[in-house]
Amino acid sequence: MSTRISRRTILFALPLAACGGQRVAQADQPDEPRATIPCAHGPASYTRTCTIEQVQARDGLLLTVRHPDGAFRRLLVPRDGRGVIAADGAQQAVVRAFGSDEIEVALGADRYRIPATIKGAKPAA
Repeated sequence: MSTRISRRTILFALPLAACGGQRVAQADQPDEPRATIPCAHGPASYTRTCTIEQVQARDGLLLTVRHPDGAFRRLLVPRDGRGVIAADGAQQAVVRAFGSDEIEVALGADRYRIPATIKGAKPAA
């Protein structure tokens, strides 16, 4: 289950270079600093309080987004170019572009802004 973004392809600029210059933790490097991304729950405003980790998996790039309260979501960037999908659970990821360098991924009431390069998007002025 995935949501296409207006026939544009998402090319992830990961490791998340746009996350304040912090390195993204890999599964085999748990003590590395983790990148933070803006996230929100329900009608709340975005705050840069979620961390994101990435691991290259058999099916593509697996992203784990962690909330400050310990909750987390797993997303998959599959190798087949579908964009971003939920890696587990019953909720479908809803994805939309934010300019040429960011996407918003919504899962239920949770929303995340993740750095990405969107092929075919016009650069921000």
